[in-house]
Amino acid sequence: MQLSKYSTAWKCVQHQRKGLAQHQLTAWGSPCQNLSITTINNIKHNGGLAGDKSKLFYEYLRILNETKPKYFLFENVASMTNANSDVISQALECEPIRINSNLTTAQDRDRYYWTNIPVAAQPIDKGIVLGDIVEQNPAPKYWYAQSFDYLGDNEKVQATLHINGHDILKRVYNLKGKCGTLTCLKGGNHQKKVLQDGKPRKLTPLEYERLQNVPEGYTSGVSDTQRYNMLGNGWTIDVIAHILQGLVK
Repeated sequence: MQLSKYSTAWKCVQHQRKGLAQHQLTAWGSPCQNLSITTINNIKHNGGLAGDKSKLFYEYLRILNETKPKYFLFENVASMTNANSDVISQALECEPIRINSNLTTAQDRDRYYWTNIPVAAQPIDKGIVLGDIVEQNPAPKYWYAQSFDYLGDNEKVQATLHINGHDILKRVYNLKGKCGTLTCLKGGNHQKKVLQDGKPRKLTPLEYERLQNVPEGYTSGVSDTQRYNMLGNGWTIDVIAHILQGLVK
């Protein structure tokens, strides 16, 4: 919609932009579906930064240029192509810092962070594994009755569940290691799974909170599916806290 420079709506937009210019930090993580190698081979997800979802990066860039905060932070998957990461680096005029959340939690979550906040080093490796964060008596609804193939005591993926779907949905992780990257859900069986007491089950929303360093119960009050979605789309708190420490040093 085009607004006349003399209209009330136009004046409101300009006033809001002036108000936004007062803030100190803009933090953003645009959708990764058109960038991640886990979806880039799917014809529906092609397009890179021009794709239907990942093109929202340019909205972040627009807001950044209009408001000019003192600091910025932009996050996305480390599995994107060099061509896409180069475009982002050129636009933001900095190179990304690569941090895997597995340093602060029991989840592999390899990410790029573009920022002008001074970040001295990687977070300290806390050595956390899935066995450290799982509930001991999760509700019956989280357990699977289906059979599975056992792959070994020391395998990261300790079993393969006999359910329909892609390989990634069938993976049952070892409590002695890390699980794969948490994502938003698109139907049944997309939750990460573990083998506990010799039986497979899906991780609970509380365990998802722990895997993102989110305070326990923070996402309660909505359905399990929405809790999984929020946490799968979110940031790992301890990684962000590590980056933001540069603001006070």
